[in-house]
Amino acid sequence: MPMPTIVVGSQRLTSAGWPVPEERRLVTVLFVDIVGSTALVDRLDPEDVRILQRAYFDTVGGVLRRWHGVVEKYVGDAVMALFGARRSDGFDAYRAVRAALEIQGALDRRPPPGAPRLRVRAGVATGEALVDLAAARDGGHGVASGAVITTAARLQEYAPPGGVALCPATHRATVGLVGQRRVPPVALAGKALPVDVWHATGTTRPAPPRHEGPLVGRRRELAAARDLIVRAVRGRDPRWLSLVGPAGSGRSRLLHELTRAVRTVDGAPVRWCVAHCPPYPEPLAPVADLVRGLAGLRAGEPPATVRRRLTAALTDLVPPAGLTEAVYALEALLATPDGSGDAARGAEVAREALLGLAARQPVMVAVDDLDRATAALNRFLHRLFAAATARSLPLVVVALHRPEWTDVWPGPRGRRHRLAVPPLRPVETGRLLRHLLGRVDRPAAIARLLPLVGGNPGRAAAYVASLGAAQSVPEAVRREVDARLDRLDGARRAVLMAVATVGAGISAATVARLLDWAPGRAAPVLRALAATGLLVARADGRYAVADAVVREVAYARLPRAARAAFARRAGRPAEADAPSVPVVLHAPTAQVPPVPARAGADRPTARDARGAHPAPLRRPASTPLFPATPRPATTPRLSATPRPATIPQVAALPQVAALPKGATLPRVADVPRVAVVPGARPVPGPLFAVPSERVGDGRVVELRGWTAARGRVPSAGPGPTAALDLTVGPDPTAPSGPTAGPGRTTGPGRSSGPDRTTGSDSPAGPDRVSRSAGPGRAVAPHAAADGGGVPSAPGPGGSARRQGRGQRPGWVLPRGTPIAA
Repeated sequence: MPMPTIVVGSQRLTSAGWPVPEERRLVTVLFVDIVGSTALVDRLDPEDVRILQRAYFDTVGGVLRRWHGVVEKYVGDAVMALFGARRSDGFDAYRAVRAALEIQGALDRRPPPGAPRLRVRAGVATGEALVDLAAARDGGHGVASGAVITTAARLQEYAPPGGVALCPATHRATVGLVGQRRVPPVALAGKALPVDVWHATGTTRPAPPRHEGPLVGRRRELAAARDLIVRAVRGRDPRWLSLVGPAGSGRSRLLHELTRAVRTVDGAPVRWCVAHCPPYPEPLAPVADLVRGLAGLRAGEPPATVRRRLTAALTDLVPPAGLTEAVYALEALLATPDGSGDAARGAEVAREALLGLAARQPVMVAVDDLDRATAALNRFLHRLFAAATARSLPLVVVALHRPEWTDVWPGPRGRRHRLAVPPLRPVETGRLLRHLLGRVDRPAAIARLLPLVGGNPGRAAAYVASLGAAQSVPEAVRREVDARLDRLDGARRAVLMAVATVGAGISAATVARLLDWAPGRAAPVLRALAATGLLVARADGRYAVADAVVREVAYARLPRAARAAFARRAGRPAEADAPSVPVVLHAPTAQVPPVPARAGADRPTARDARGAHPAPLRRPASTPLFPATPRPATTPRLSATPRPATIPQVAALPQVAALPKGATLPRVADVPRVAVVPGARPVPGPLFAVPSERVGDGRVVELRGWTAARGRVPSAGPGPTAALDLTVGPDPTAPSGPTAGPGRTTGPGRSSGPDRTTGSDSPAGPDRVSRSAGPGRAVAPHAAADGGGVPSAPGPGGSARRQGRGQRPGWVLPRGTPIAA
């Protein structure tokens, strides 16, 4: 079988498994250095230095390998390691910080012979790097390239001896999992601005997740789980219930609601014992959490209180003769749940205590994220369920895990139940987004986020929390998607990335050509990806990525050379079908004037208007979407170009993007729908150059800085269509004073005041409105002075707002001028 290849420049790279030799990956870099190494080496003989280095490198390398890190290089007395270089599990930063925290302890337990105690500093940074997948192994020099490596090396200089310094991205990825203390920002060499730094203080027990707001779209699953538990309790028939769903699907929230819904069965109180598996837990840490819940223990309680509570909880559950020994065994389990002999004995006592409690009242044992569990925890649950089945006890084990994780379920099939947690429907997703966006006063962002969430509640919360951040995909979502891609084998991941480069759909033959595969090899891989839900098969036999976020992440991992090679083999320009997932920009939203509140039942309230402008959007590209077009002063404000288009109702379109001063609209074929924002006004200076965003099947462009215009514009047909030049600035000759009011629109043949137009024969003066342009045609303010449009006249009556406080002039175009905006 021929090996796939990608040609990059003059170098031909070949790989037997994965056709792209390099990937742009989100990695975590750990940099460790000895404190005072120069003075230490000066005092030692070179042979002693070699002995010291070998012992030091062996100890550090052992810790890094235990946490699945890749040692990239040894430089003098410094060690640099990568996490997530070959495969990501979504917790690369957590593993790097845990390794950094353990290195100092490992050196203390194993000091080098004949040398003083070594103290080290560690810096951990997370960011994007170009990774050589073939060289991503211990000792593979030059594995990764990127600014994140330099950042990690600089950060370790600001860590205390024996401490660990974290960058902001690492802090966000490990908050809640690792104890952290913020320190003043530091000025790193080569960085224009100071960098925020946190010091890691140790591991922490994750706090229980907070579940706020209404339960959306899970009533059916909740009722099914409740009915199963009730039947098991009434029949004293133990059951194993699996709540299965991807990360962020709402499994934990469903379990939380289930504990509230099933508190009693036929008057008998139900006892819930809930544990959670953190990433890379101690072998029996969830069992220790079950014991804490059984005894009502809280974090940080003194040993005397712990012993008293354990004794009270076990008094009626174990024989009196073995009570003291049982309490000691549970204390050992709580202290070190590492799977040692004492901890294993404590787990046996905990199992017998749960069975004794189930003989007195119904017991529910729930473990969240069981796919992270160790073999010791799985054995504990299996033995507990088998013993409860043999004794016919009212006990139910509720296991929460991902769909791809498989467990050897104990007992007969009639006692196993698998309840899937599907994605939310679009209407349910909309309800959830409205609730989340309402809490941050950003209701207008719902149309932008709805197609990106994909029915995943966790993703919805992550996108809402990241509004105003710089990245297009929230970091938590990026980590989850990266881990999902890395769980694929080489062939499936290659096909998925190839499909991601073509947005309009791709056939099996084209995929084989892109990857240099034999004919027929790509078809079964495409069908397998479609079966997992990553691809969708179209009626014409083509395939496309089902999730826009997955497509963007997969495309972003391809280096530029691979993208160009795929585009060349597909016979299309590079970047022609690049994903256009919006990027949230934290730039100058404060300079954009908000849309004022307007009267009328069908118009937004004042509270809605405050959040009507979402944060401006941009693409990752460095070039603006609409380049500025210089124009002589004598150039007319409207230029005829063949660009037919139709403007839909503004009320149905969200505000999405703004254009710079002097920019012109692109071809209408690229922007099918164009809207003018109601209530906007001219602002001095250039406006923000922000590209459009996908909303449904089309694109929307907001002309921020224009007067109010609303209504439908008839299709221009085959004739020429004018394109508005967007040079914005108040017309010095325009009349001042009250106008129709912000957001007021004029329908066909209507003006804003008593001086109504009489038709196209009436001259259009400064106090009259032309009815020929159709409803709501907007033109630049200075176009009125050129005769291309006239300002609208004020109308009497109405509220004080209508009478002129804060009013702005509006303009319409003359009859017979079809426009593209």
